Amino acid sequence: MHKDRGSEGESQTGRVPPAQQRADVPDGGRRRFLGAAGGVAAIAVAGLPPLAAGEESSGDAHLAFRKHAYAVRSAAADADFAVAIAPHPVNGDEQKYANLIGSDTRGLPHDERGEVDRAAFDATLKAYASGDPADFEAIPLGGKRKQLNPIGSLAVNLTGCVGPQFTIPPAPTLDSATRASEAVELYWQSLLRDVPLSELTNDTKNKDVLAAVDELNKLTAFSGPRKDSGITPETLFRGTALYVDAADPSGQTGRYVTPPGTLTGPYISQFLLKDAPYGSQLIPARIRTAAAGTDFHTGYDEWLAIQNGIPPAKPTSFDPTARYIATGRDLAEYVHNNPAAFWSAALLLGVGPDKANAEFGGFGIPFAKSNPYLHSKTQTGGYSTFGLPYAQSLLPATASLAIRVAYWQKFYVHRALRPEAYGGLIHHRIANKVDAYPVHGDILNSAALTRSVGKFGTHLLSHVYPEGAPIHSSYPGGAAQIAASNVTILKALFDEDATIPNPVQPDPKDPTKLIPYQGEPLTVGGELNKLAWNYGIGRDWAGIHWRSDFSASLALGEALATNVLRNERQTYREQFEKFTFTRFDGTRAEV
Repeated sequence: MHKDRGSEGESQTGRVPPAQQRADVPDGGRRRFLGAAGGVAAIAVAGLPPLAAGEESSGDAHLAFRKHAYAVRSAAADADFAVAIAPHPVNGDEQKYANLIGSDTRGLPHDERGEVDRAAFDATLKAYASGDPADFEAIPLGGKRKQLNPIGSLAVNLTGCVGPQFTIPPAPTLDSATRASEAVELYWQSLLRDVPLSELTNDTKNKDVLAAVDELNKLTAFSGPRKDSGITPETLFRGTALYVDAADPSGQTGRYVTPPGTLTGPYISQFLLKDAPYGSQLIPARIRTAAAGTDFHTGYDEWLAIQNGIPPAKPTSFDPTARYIATGRDLAEYVHNNPAAFWSAALLLGVGPDKANAEFGGFGIPFAKSNPYLHSKTQTGGYSTFGLPYAQSLLPATASLAIRVAYWQKFYVHRALRPEAYGGLIHHRIANKVDAYPVHGDILNSAALTRSVGKFGTHLLSHVYPEGAPIHSSYPGGAAQIAASNVTILKALFDEDATIPNPVQPDPKDPTKLIPYQGEPLTVGGELNKLAWNYGIGRDWAGIHWRSDFSASLALGEALATNVLRNERQTYREQFEKFTFTRFDGTRAEV
């Protein structure tokens, strides 16, 4: 995949621009800017002559603009190409287990025990190795559900780096205490889906919440957030980010961090609790949610059908009353089908309060201090650069690039099994005495599993979505990747140190209403960080992802968005120095 630079007849990026276009670029026009973002930014002013109004000089200016665009694009491509291929360590499960029980195989044909047909899996490996669309069309399916866009990860990004240039630590191994601890958390989440999130407080009287805290505190391999060296009801099921440890060049070592602001205030981000003003319309914060107790995959035949890619037999039952996100089930349903979370967040940030009708106003957060139009006496930003519409335009574009990077990891590197498949291993290990399935004792002997069996009558993990997970592997999380990349864009463009005005929380007595939140101030940066892990952990509440999935995606999505911002910075004509924002690990980034 990596081409040597300087091949005969090619430019340093492996592209061969037409001779006429090359002739338009001054000598050394591309090499002058190689790898130096600051040097590229400088040509935004120095590289263009004044745009004179006269007919004769305007032709020169137009030609200069064309040359400038080519030089900037080429320099950006060269800078991206200069980023080395990252290390991609794997957990070794695919090589360790000949029956592939540690790998994601859903959607392919499986036997009665849920083990994949080896020939079908080999056909997928052939397609992944070749990248040939014909090989993808030859993959045998076990049902009607199709793999979700594996070849899309091989599309070439015109902005930023490509998948192999980013890295994440390997996923936890199948037989590890870490994977078991994540499973314990998921079984507790399945048990507590209908408990109001307002009960996750340190003065809670909810015995099930306290039992979950007690058990997770005993698991030394669990990586959830802690306060005063322990897990408390207020840190339970909150967010973490997983970075590659820079001190380990192999990429094998990861480090978990708790993003700033995410342990402060209500569990749900303020960006999910206020209607977003969209011109003369509103994007409502109240949602249609699944009815309490609507769970799936608790019967073995149903579970096996899902592994084979057979569409679910029964649909979700919905609560007829729309309400604010007040339970884990609500959050799971909110993140089910691509909600307008980040578009709404941008609107709430960029639209000011409406004095005549508060319902149609936003938070009115200032732009970041680096925004060049904050100091202009005659101009303002807009659709082109540095305005709210510009911020909105970056979000979907960045989301697509982020998914390419995340899915490349899913299909071409890690192929880690989903929680639903792990639940099947637990079922066979206990119910059918299959000792060859190496599930760690921390989940087999857990109170969470015992209670789940008592509630659902099965060792399988219950799910919120009738179809289970999308047909691709678990690690890293795609939804969390979108969340992290979009949140990073918003933190770079708006003042993340500003305080959210008039914060609220769902009324515990009636979640169709909001009540004021009174407590420690909530910052824009903290609530955006919270929005990112709310979006990711909502899929954990549904039963389709692990904690490590969304945690790794926070760091990976941030890296992709940083790359996008770097490319964007190279294009500006404005006098602009740099983007700055606080990363999920609390350090300061300058782009």
